[in-house]
Amino acid sequence: MTDPTADPAVAAAIEGELRLLDPAVRAEPELFGALLHPDFHEFGTSGRHWDRASLITAVTAEEAVPSRPPHVSHMRGVRLSDGVVHLTFDTDADGRASHRSSLWVRAGSGWLLRFHQGTPFRRTPAGA
Repeated sequence: MTDPTADPAVAAAIEGELRLLDPAVRAEPELFGALLHPDFHEFGTSGRHWDRASLITAVTAEEAVPSRPPHVSHMRGVRLSDGVVHLTFDTDADGRASHRSSLWVRAGSGWLLRFHQGTPFRRTPAGA
């Protein structure tokens, strides 16, 4: 398997995704919002549809900021075109597992999250 960070575009998207999961970034609306495209939207693990403004408000609320980032696994990325990267990965936050899918687009000199979807799933014991 090739290293997903070998492609600079994929590496930049992965870096942005991991920053979005960082509690220090999630605590600051300016830092969090700086990584979201103006037309960002998300289908969350709750099934709710989020726009950019509502997500920034919800994520950066004091009671919503986690003390530590979720565990991230199976991070994979592929460049779909010169300015678009698709990431897939899993997260586990206090026993809540989710499959994740993100589309990152090049905007000016950086990369911004344009779309995100989270789908909850149950981990099954090995051999089950």
